[in-house]
Amino acid sequence: MRALGAVLGTALLATGLTATIPAHAATINVSTAAQLKTALTSAKAGDTIKLADGTYTGNFKTTVSGMSSAPIKLAGTAKAVLTAGGGYGLHLNGASYWQVSGITVTGGQKGIMIDSATRVVIDGVTVHGLDMEGVHFRNSSTYGTLKNSKIYDTGNDGRGMGEGVYVGSAGGLTDKSDNVQILDNTIGPDVGGEAIDLKEGTKGGRVAGNQFDGRGLTGANFDDSWIDVKGNNYLIENNTGKNTTNNGFETHTQQTGWGCGTVFRNNKSDLTGAAGAGRYAFNITNYDTSACKVTIDRSNTVTGGRGLTNPGIPVS
Repeated sequence: MRALGAVLGTALLATGLTATIPAHAATINVSTAAQLKTALTSAKAGDTIKLADGTYTGNFKTTVSGMSSAPIKLAGTAKAVLTAGGGYGLHLNGASYWQVSGITVTGGQKGIMIDSATRVVIDGVTVHGLDMEGVHFRNSSTYGTLKNSKIYDTGNDGRGMGEGVYVGSAGGLTDKSDNVQILDNTIGPDVGGEAIDLKEGTKGGRVAGNQFDGRGLTGANFDDSWIDVKGNNYLIENNTGKNTTNNGFETHTQQTGWGCGTVFRNNKSDLTGAAGAGRYAFNITNYDTSACKVTIDRSNTVTGGRGLTNPGIPVS
């Protein structure tokens, strides 16, 4: 494979074009935990790490980046299982331009952690059996994508936490994990916190085409909805939710000027069985026509509960 990359690179350079396939690009076949750790730390732009089916025990981390034209790929089937006894199952720490597909991550404190990285794509993975959250974009990780994946059975440490997907950090505005897309995933059941928590300081993301099953929500730490939006200017559309303790979707202002600008459209909420104080498809706690507008489109629908949105919130 490296020889092929060299030939293609030489041919492209001879024609005056910039090579999009690095000369060193390789397929690295991995079948043991030791091999995987080595591959993660030594991979180069354009490489593909291919996992054989089997169990890989440990905590797996990389700090190397691919390129926009040549991402590093980590690929396997759902039978290629990263199993951690604690800590992070897979940690992309400052590792931009990665594409992770197909594998299963289980058994750790957190499943897949993305720190200080851009353009990371997580596609078709399974994440479950964790003490805390499933997938976390953190420390200003921008333009990340999580799609076509399954996340369930999180928050098992007894503290009533464990979001399916967590974007940003609580308690400040320095974590600018902006423009994250969460698309076409199945999240739940048995997710201890919200299916998705979008923190203050983050903005511009899109959450679309997901299916939420809130069976197993603890209700602790105000975790009583599928999505909680505390960031700005998110688009939440074409999602379907069932089984919640209280509301379907919520917005909150944790920091002044945040939790605003979200657009909700064409979401379907089934609130059957909800027993909380609200029981609205959309519980908007911070609406202000000029300073903190939130848009609830008429295309949203609700079954059960008390109604589409809490009193005083316009539907357009």
